[in-house]
Amino acid sequence: MTARSAKPATPRPARRPSTARRPRGGRTPGGPRGLHIRLRRAWDRPLTAYYLILGGSLLITVLGLVMVYSASQIKALQSGLAPTFFFRKQLLAAVLGGGLLLAASRMTVRLHRGLAYPLLAVSVFLMCLVQIPGIGVAVNGNQNWISLGGPFQMQPSEFAKLALVLWGADLLTRKQDKRLLVQWKHLLVPLIPVAFLLLGLIMLGGDMGTAIILTAILFGLLWLAGAPTRLFVGVLGAATLIGALLIKTSANRMSRLACIGATDPGPGDQCWQAVHGIYALASGGFFGSGLGASMEKWGELPEPHTDFIFAITGEELGLAGTLSVLALFAALGYAGIRVAGRTEDPFVRYAAGGVTTWITAQAVINIGAVLGLLPIAGVPLPLFSYGGSALLPTMFAIGLLIAFARDEPAARAALAMRQPVFGRRQAGVRWKTMRRRVKKRPSGER
Repeated sequence: MTARSAKPATPRPARRPSTARRPRGGRTPGGPRGLHIRLRRAWDRPLTAYYLILGGSLLITVLGLVMVYSASQIKALQSGLAPTFFFRKQLLAAVLGGGLLLAASRMTVRLHRGLAYPLLAVSVFLMCLVQIPGIGVAVNGNQNWISLGGPFQMQPSEFAKLALVLWGADLLTRKQDKRLLVQWKHLLVPLIPVAFLLLGLIMLGGDMGTAIILTAILFGLLWLAGAPTRLFVGVLGAATLIGALLIKTSANRMSRLACIGATDPGPGDQCWQAVHGIYALASGGFFGSGLGASMEKWGELPEPHTDFIFAITGEELGLAGTLSVLALFAALGYAGIRVAGRTEDPFVRYAAGGVTTWITAQAVINIGAVLGLLPIAGVPLPLFSYGGSALLPTMFAIGLLIAFARDEPAARAALAMRQPVFGRRQAGVRWKTMRRRVKKRPSGER
């Protein structure tokens, strides 16, 4: 019996790798997935933070000028002034602030650090002058202003925010260079005593809203410095206890606390402002009643062009307008966090984080008060509300962020590649990435 010869098995053809998910020629696929990839690439570019800070801040400022003009006309006429009185003052402050922004964006980190101590000394001196009778001016019960002659006044506490950011960043940087931040006493001293000095001078005038912003900046600096959780919670607990004591001992602050979520003006109309802010937002609908068509600014809503300008925006521009403002502030906050997180310079990290904390916290407190979610603190909406004393240091701080965003290594390389050569870009060069350039290959070359 012969063995049957084994029939050789027919070899199976090898599977070709699937190319369904691989775009041919390196091209981005179409559809939602391709859109997601393109957006992610654009979001990850080195100059994204730079454009977000510059574009977002300019859009907020311009929209703020429009809303100040719309919201302040009736207030000016009721005071016997020209309808463009507040707008012209805000426009002048915006022009001066634009100069400060440009100057700050062109300054070096060393020069920024050199301004820390002089600015702190000047801020403390001016806040001391506020308490001298005949020099300090009281506005709405808070004595935090200095008259500059005529219709112009200055609020030194607004410049104290910028001073604390620069001085605190410089102090923490020098201590980090000497490896002293691992000791809690170097983490707290002299940062906490100087911050308490500024807070005490502000609270002498009764401006608790600005004091809250200054406290937020202090906590932001401590967080960035890597304060231990126990130490951070301890400082936060002490600040909360002091704040609760200050609120408890003031009938005005207690009434503001009682107006959270109010839907009725209450006895003595103590919640009049909070309720009419909600009325303005509710009557705006999705697209608003139209620019200049607000009804609440006709004497119903107090401070329509300052603390409650967001409510007038909601009434005239509707939900679309308010969401646009929120989106701009969210983009600005994200860009600031990105600058602080990507830098290797400790001063840039502390300063960018402090400025971002300042602007974000102030925007949250102002908008939260208008929405009835937080007590009315009397702080303006950054870059948006009327007030030159608030606009000037804020625009200088934006200039800081722009300078820091431009100073990133990848951003510097991207900006250097975009410099024109003899009035035009180099011929035959195609910009593939933000870091290197690739010469075009002639057609047919492989």
